Amino acid sequence: MSEWFRWDGTDLIVSVRVTPRAGRDECVLTGRGLNVRLTAPPVDNRANLGLVRLLADVFGVPKRSVRIRRGEHGRDKVVAVESPTRVRPPLDAHIRLP
Repeated sequence: MSEWFRWDGTDLIVSVRVTPRAGRDECVLTGRGLNVRLTAPPVDNRANLGLVRLLADVFGVPKRSVRIRRGEHGRDKVVAVESPTRVRPPLDAHIRLP
């Protein structure tokens, strides 16, 4: 199940599949990996901004510590989280912080 994340030094690299225009903002861990549902639409960069905001909250870092490395214009993205300090459920059982 760990194919959806890896460590690069103290940075956490996470592969996510984004679903815009969802009923609420949430991270859902499935058998395929991490799905992020966002209320924001995929226009004017709003879904990407919503993704950064949600992952910053989930991992306890400022928004500037979350960067989209790949997939800025698609549903499948690779995101880097600099030095996460915590993990909210349901991800806390799957990610160990250094």
